[in-house]
Amino acid sequence: MTEFFRLLKGGNKPSLLAAIVNTFIGLLKMVAYLLTGNIAMFAEMMHSFGDAANQFFVFIGSALSKKAPTPRFPNGFGRVVNLVCLGAVIIVGILSYEAIKEGIHHILHPVETAGLPIILGVLGIGVVLELFVFYKAGKEVLHEAGVTSKGLTVFTKSVTHLKQAKPATKLVYMEDFVATSGGILAIIAVLIAHFTGLGQTEGIASIIIGLMMFYVVGRVFLENARGAIGETDEEMRVHISEIILNDEHVKDIKRLQVIKEGESLHVETVIEVDNTISVAAADDIRDRLKLLIYAQKSVSDVVISFDEDNMKPDWQPL
Repeated sequence: MTEFFRLLKGGNKPSLLAAIVNTFIGLLKMVAYLLTGNIAMFAEMMHSFGDAANQFFVFIGSALSKKAPTPRFPNGFGRVVNLVCLGAVIIVGILSYEAIKEGIHHILHPVETAGLPIILGVLGIGVVLELFVFYKAGKEVLHEAGVTSKGLTVFTKSVTHLKQAKPATKLVYMEDFVATSGGILAIIAVLIAHFTGLGQTEGIASIIIGLMMFYVVGRVFLENARGAIGETDEEMRVHISEIILNDEHVKDIKRLQVIKEGESLHVETVIEVDNTISVAAADDIRDRLKLLIYAQKSVSDVVISFDEDNMKPDWQPL
């Protein structure tokens, strides 16, 4: 249990913040829905609770993924965060379906709702809080990408560097983007329904919010499925190959793998050297290269093997 709490300290902080904030927002929206019966509020309530559950799972998964390798699991637990994210999207998928189903029902059987100040107040608070979490997630995306930014440029720059973020941070970022835009959409739908009497607009908003949630489910599922299987980081593969080939004693690279292990990278390579060098010299090359590769971002494990130079070029990027 002591180790579990120690690991939690290293969990993904944006996902924990997002989980707490979304739980609070979900409770507010639940009270507002029970008081008003507003269907757009129902969709937003489901969205917030779905995000909160998702992000709690992601936080715990990102923490457990940092557990050190054991004799039983020598490759470590890096992919736990991918498996947790795959499980978490099931929850969001179910809630997305419920939001769409209720939206369709409301379009076919529109019901006038009351309590406009309550609805707008809760949705407004939700948008402000979601925007705050979205901003924090954007800052974390830029931090993980090694980019500095302040003010409103965080929103624009984080979009362009999203691919470089860790799986947990990326999930929080996408969910809160959808949550913020969904909240704004719900406000617009409620105002249109109130001033025009077209109650169906709230149902349409519920369907759109549900579809946006399904989009996040699809993106997160595909990305974490690749991570759970074991996906090559091609950008880092090319970068590490340059580091290896820059060593004057390395003749060629026979094989190089850079596999994503959750939030970390596992590097395994076979390099070609002159067959006349001593074991001590080869060991020096290994130590020197390991030091350089471990210094690269997110690298947690390096395995280097040797083969004699076959006098022909073998290395080529994918």
